[in-house]
Amino acid sequence: MARLDPHDCFFTNRMMANVHLPHRQLITALCWFAVLPLTQARVSAQEKPAAPQPQAPAAASTLPPSSSAAEPAQISLSRAIDLARANSTVYQAALAEAGSAHEDRTQARDALLPQVAYNNQYLYTQANQIGGVRFIANNAVHEYISQGNVHESIDAAAVAVYRRVAAAAAVARARAEIASRGLVVTVVQSYFAAIAAQNKLESARRAAAEGDRFLQLTQQLEHGGEVAHSDSIKAELQAQERRRQLQEAQLALLNTRLDLAVLIFPNFQDNFVLTENLNASAPLPTFEEIQQQAARDNPDLRAALETVNMTKHDVTAARAGYLPSLGFDYFYGIDAAQFAASSTVNGQKLSNLGSSALGSLNLPVWNWGATRSRIHQAQLQQKQAKAELSYTQRKLIAEIRSLYAEAETSLNELAGLERSAELAAESQRLTTLRYKGGEATVLEVVDSQTAFVQAANNYQDGAVRYRVALANLQTLTGVLTNP
Repeated sequence: MARLDPHDCFFTNRMMANVHLPHRQLITALCWFAVLPLTQARVSAQEKPAAPQPQAPAAASTLPPSSSAAEPAQISLSRAIDLARANSTVYQAALAEAGSAHEDRTQARDALLPQVAYNNQYLYTQANQIGGVRFIANNAVHEYISQGNVHESIDAAAVAVYRRVAAAAAVARARAEIASRGLVVTVVQSYFAAIAAQNKLESARRAAAEGDRFLQLTQQLEHGGEVAHSDSIKAELQAQERRRQLQEAQLALLNTRLDLAVLIFPNFQDNFVLTENLNASAPLPTFEEIQQQAARDNPDLRAALETVNMTKHDVTAARAGYLPSLGFDYFYGIDAAQFAASSTVNGQKLSNLGSSALGSLNLPVWNWGATRSRIHQAQLQQKQAKAELSYTQRKLIAEIRSLYAEAETSLNELAGLERSAELAAESQRLTTLRYKGGEATVLEVVDSQTAFVQAANNYQDGAVRYRVALANLQTLTGVLTNP
């Protein structure tokens, strides 16, 4: 026996509108009489409490307690960038390289300064038959040396090496800045992608709810005989598609939040709230401002310039192989047969303290062309560095124009995308109303729902594209535009 529903009685009234009034009232009364017991039974079943289900004993969990009970962390864009800098292995490696290069510069500078050492030595030599020593190089059977030594070496190659190491330290600092700016772009993209995923999830929920409402509407109209069964089938297919899109949006949001959490937190956590507004207006600087900032403070250009300086000092250091080097040593202390400041010889007290100085001049004469080969090698590296500098300059000019055009285009398209999303929402509402009035087909409603979802997602993608374009400009200028 077919089951009756109160909606069936409602639509039966509509279908019997042309039946004689007494007969129509009789049919309606019989319908409600048959449906009422079913309705009461359904209500009773809903009010009846569910029987308790047996539960399995809880297993001891080895996972740490969830952080969802704690207050969620409020993460702004600047805070996310600071956290990422503190936790990024790539950026920390660049900082370590810059710090190591700075220490190399300090060591090369210290090598140019006088060195002080204190030498202590004891020499024993076998005596001969007359009380002298058997080795003529030694002064006495027992010899004690305790002297301070000041050593200085003057070498043109050492000076060039210091300047070369200083330029290398500048290159390392520039590369650390490049890593920092690149990290900002990564954080901005992940941060606003997570916000866009949240907004897309809201749109998917709205679309899923609208799909369910439309399915109910078509089923009601089908029961009333106003639409064909194919409309209900199409509406159900559309509702199923919207539910799948909702699940995909939930998954996309989870993945973007996980990517951001791995990027900014030292210990993994997912209990945070992003405070920035993706749709807030962010001004675009003028092209002239971008050019000036990029020419004044671009780490890629600075690194290329310092690399040329490095190779120039390499050439100087190689040519210094033709030049003489000067060494100087000054000693003060004792060099005596007794470990004492003074000694007695033939009844006379003599001081053992004294000083000596040593100077040396080394003149290079012949090394089979090794110096000439080093000079040629350094010149080849200098030529390559100059070519890379020229390429970096050309690339910088092209990147300024390309990235600015990208930001300007995305900004111009953003207003149109926002308007399209608003029109798609209004079109969906009006098309649904027209369908209720019998003026639109189910295909038009489905198309309007699809257009709304697509326009809403395009607007979110356009907003993320513009923010990433601004962050890419920051890699050239060092200034991050953020409202």
